[in-house]
Amino acid sequence: MIGSGILWVAKWSLCIVAIAAGAWVLGSVTARLWVVLLPVALAIVVTTILWPPTRWLTQHKLAPALAATITLVGFLALLSGVIALIVPSVADQAPELADKATAGVNQVRDWIQGPPLRLRDEQLDSAVEAIVARLQSSGAQIASGVFTGVSTATSVLITVFLVVVLVFFFLKDGTRLLPWMHTVFGTRSGRHVEAVLERVWATLGGFIRTQAIVSLVDAVCIGAALFILDVPLALVLTVITFIGGFIPMVGAFVAGALAVLVALVGNGFTTALIVLGVVIAVQQLEGNVLQPVLQSRSMELHAVIVLLAVTAGGSLYGITGAFLAVPVVAMIAVVIRYIGEQIDAATGPPPEVDEPDSGEAVATPPSPEPAT
Repeated sequence: MIGSGILWVAKWSLCIVAIAAGAWVLGSVTARLWVVLLPVALAIVVTTILWPPTRWLTQHKLAPALAATITLVGFLALLSGVIALIVPSVADQAPELADKATAGVNQVRDWIQGPPLRLRDEQLDSAVEAIVARLQSSGAQIASGVFTGVSTATSVLITVFLVVVLVFFFLKDGTRLLPWMHTVFGTRSGRHVEAVLERVWATLGGFIRTQAIVSLVDAVCIGAALFILDVPLALVLTVITFIGGFIPMVGAFVAGALAVLVALVGNGFTTALIVLGVVIAVQQLEGNVLQPVLQSRSMELHAVIVLLAVTAGGSLYGITGAFLAVPVVAMIAVVIRYIGEQIDAATGPPPEVDEPDSGEAVATPPSPEPAT
């Protein structure tokens, strides 16, 4: 009995070690190929946004190449206009935003040190210093236009160029990719690859479009409140709220905290309290109404999984990793569910066990042995 238990532990230990080794190898390969994987991932995300208008144009008898060109050029023109209108203002005011947020953190620390909490300085200094350093470094990065995960301006240009080219070909030849999979993987394997890719595409597209709508609603509601209350840096905070909406849970929390801190420093405690109430109300609307209605159960990820994925992605690859973490985990979950469905289909449904009404175990009589 003891020997079988030790053998069971040994088998599972080997499985855990093998999974850890595989994860380490996968992480090393991802780090080395990040310069290639990042454009592909961003291109897939942009393609999910631009595919509906491209499909509408192709359904109205436009050639795929022309439809993809019109959609992509229109998107780039719109994006360029938004960047030209908003980004210079955001970059100029980013250091001021960091300073005001830092002042807000210090003011909150002073309140905590007073009655009734009266926490000691050494209990707060390390945390406050970490927050202040992060805010100041973030403000400097935004002001200098640093793209997280890509170190030089040349890499940024190369990444943007690759993303544009990949998006064009994904839009133009997207409908041909699935039939092409059959020629690469064969008929039987290609059928499974096609089914998985269709589910991944549906999940990813639903996530991106839902997050875009939710982020827009958050930015409009919170931004309107900031402008009405005449909070300093309202435009910058609105943009940060919209961008933060694409990072589930963490992004909304950080953007709301920044808005409250700036309102506290610029307009006082009453305005900060009103902004806090607006932020909480909008986030409740988002979590209880918008996401369940728009996204339904397409992601099927627990909140703990989402939080861990965002934390891991952000720690490994910065803002880009935090943005891509949830879609990547959702796609992995789709693949795992499909494999489970195929295993269940191959092995058949589990045997049904009739439970006795009395709650007592009923012995099953042995099957008669065949006569010889």
